[in-house]
Amino acid sequence: MPEIFSNFASHGLGSFSTSHDISFLTMLSYNTRRPKLRLPEYGRNIQQMVDYCQTITDRDERTRCAYTIVEVMKTLLPQTGDADEYMRKLWDHLAIMSDFALDVDYPFEIIAPDHLESRPEPISYRPSYIRHQHYGKGIEKLMDAASAMEAGEEKDALVHLIANQMKKLRLTVNPDTTDDRKVIMELADLSHGNLLLDPDTTHLHDYSIADLPAATKKKRKRKR
Repeated sequence: MPEIFSNFASHGLGSFSTSHDISFLTMLSYNTRRPKLRLPEYGRNIQQMVDYCQTITDRDERTRCAYTIVEVMKTLLPQTGDADEYMRKLWDHLAIMSDFALDVDYPFEIIAPDHLESRPEPISYRPSYIRHQHYGKGIEKLMDAASAMEAGEEKDALVHLIANQMKKLRLTVNPDTTDDRKVIMELADLSHGNLLLDPDTTHLHDYSIADLPAATKKKRKRKR
């Protein structure tokens, strides 16, 4: 008797005197001894279907088998986004699981093997310094647009709109020290003196900060 079966018997797991018992343990297969799955999210059953499909000699029958496998794959990978892109992804996965050796009539042009290792081009970000982070880049762009406008009612309306938006944003980070005069001073500072409002005559919108809802405690029912 092989040593592994003797160890089972010594630990009280039964004796393996018959050839049937020994052959049963011999047939036990563990994933650590099996080939590595190319796409583990589909499981080993789908991989075995793909392996079987490659053994079919008739091309038409092999293609029908591939379509059936894709239908099963759809149950394991629900659709997200565009339908055509979703189906193209499934057929790409089928080709990947066959190591691009499955010769069938694909409904889409499958991904090339060398594209699997390719990486997208890095995105270059322009360095942009924001003096007051809580105002963001959008406020600075609005200031640039207002500074380029000619004097008039339209420019004055935009300047007041920017100042009100600044006050709203400032209240979210520092509500205790936010007032109209402070916002107007920062407006002039950020616009390099191009956008000026009179703090004595300008009144910005009064924003109120909503109180956070108090935590409610569940009342326990008294046992009678």
